[in-house]
Amino acid sequence: MFRTKRSVLVRRLWRSRAPGGEEEEEAAAGEAGAAAAAEARAHVCGGGRGCCPGKAGRGGRAAAGAEAELKALTHAVLKRLKERQLEGLLHAVESRGGARTPCLLLPAKADSRLGQHWYPLPVLLCKVFRWPDLRHCSEVKRLCCCESYGKAHPELVCCNPHHLSRLCELESPPPPYSRYPMDFLKPTADCPDSVPSSTETGGTNCLAPGGLSDSQVLQEPGDRSHWCVVAYWEEKTRVGRLYSVQEPSLDIFYDLPQGNGFCLGQLNSDNKSQLVQKVRSKIGYGIQLTKEVDGVWVYNRSSYPIFIKSATLDNPDSRTLLVHKVFPGFSIKAFDYEKAYSLQRPNDHEFMQQPWTGFTVQISFVKGWGQCYTRQFISSCPCWLEVIFNNR
Repeated sequence: MFRTKRSVLVRRLWRSRAPGGEEEEEAAAGEAGAAAAAEARAHVCGGGRGCCPGKAGRGGRAAAGAEAELKALTHAVLKRLKERQLEGLLHAVESRGGARTPCLLLPAKADSRLGQHWYPLPVLLCKVFRWPDLRHCSEVKRLCCCESYGKAHPELVCCNPHHLSRLCELESPPPPYSRYPMDFLKPTADCPDSVPSSTETGGTNCLAPGGLSDSQVLQEPGDRSHWCVVAYWEEKTRVGRLYSVQEPSLDIFYDLPQGNGFCLGQLNSDNKSQLVQKVRSKIGYGIQLTKEVDGVWVYNRSSYPIFIKSATLDNPDSRTLLVHKVFPGFSIKAFDYEKAYSLQRPNDHEFMQQPWTGFTVQISFVKGWGQCYTRQFISSCPCWLEVIFNNR
């Protein structure tokens, strides 16, 4: 019996669904055991791969029924799509967002019912292909590359699951892997014209893009061509040049199927440490750094957690700073300009006359640092980034 191309695409898409969907739908049906499993997966922000198989019973039958319902609903949605749309969706799912894929525009009001819940199509497809525990559209954020980004009530909405990210909410933050005194925000140099250097290791004098020195990139008078510069470090050694960022969005990656940006894999590193090489190989799709209206967002595109420390991520009245763990597929607003200016204390003469390191964000790939780790400082992490924002 011959299958049409459309049916083959639908079958491949269903086989590419996110693991763990059965347990999540069992939770939706009210099974207490599966609900506990779903709660555990929610705690790790979608990083789980489903639960270990248990004994068959009532729960197993309920899970099988829920999966059958999910399969029927997913097939009904996919069969509405054109062949080209199916191909684009399959490319996005199989590449795990690594390839540039078009928007999947569908009617905004075409909600679908699953169990006792109604889901908008973007949430349903994200639930099927990325996060089985997803419940509401308020839990996701559109990426700036999406045609539906910034549109309040469009007639057509993008349903490409890899054009959205999961929100990392600070109201229920990830575990605090370390706390730092706010004293680190104080100036570190005696000269008002000195260049902000690493808060952990100090600066180096490499050439930046365009033949400029680090000092020129960071201090060019009245220069608004870049909104930040990025430095890549391996332990205490900076690798390569400062990367000056002019575009609103930047991909920072080691290995990405399609895309432009800061490719860490092209930098020449003399570090022979096995740990550094192992972590370097896990950076993969890396992160996406985006300047938006409300601040700077970091989207974890890799398959491993990243760790972020920023002065604007925590309560302004706090005397300590947290290092936040961001799981794969999640986004976090890593920097808030308005909050940073308020923390700068404009009436404080000391802060006015000297560089202020609150315009710096530190990001470590795979490995965390702080009280729960043997690494107390980010300079002990194998692979990490320092993002210095232009505050002019």
